[in-house]
Amino acid sequence: MNNLISVALSQYGVKEVKGSKDHPQIVNYFTSLGFDGGKFKDETAWCSAFANWVAKKAGYEHTNQLTARSWLSVGDSTTNPEPGDVVVLWRENPNSWKGHVGFLIKETRRYVYLLGGNQGNSVSIKAYPKNRVLDFRKLKKNG
Repeated sequence: MNNLISVALSQYGVKEVKGSKDHPQIVNYFTSLGFDGGKFKDETAWCSAFANWVAKKAGYEHTNQLTARSWLSVGDSTTNPEPGDVVVLWRENPNSWKGHVGFLIKETRRYVYLLGGNQGNSVSIKAYPKNRVLDFRKLKKNG
């Protein structure tokens, strides 16, 4: 199994805590990248923080940025994606700065299935329409 998928699956089910408390592991996704955990709550958009944490822990290049679209500048674009490749989606509209990022589990004719953070407020696998894909990115191993 792809090392990125293994690391991401180790977090499967990590979920935001309702109310004023925060899930310590979600806060850790931010602090492990050098961000002040006191400034980031589990209600903060955290898909990119999760993807960075996974890639860093698995020994792959990462963006160290909190925007999903920052992943468009890492790795190599691929037209033949495989499980574990990064998928960058647009949110609201294709020209918006907003997006979502996760790791490819599988694809069908109409959907990509992503393992990612902040999907239904948790680390989960979710289907997204393929027409929202901005790019598939193949990350390079560090070193």
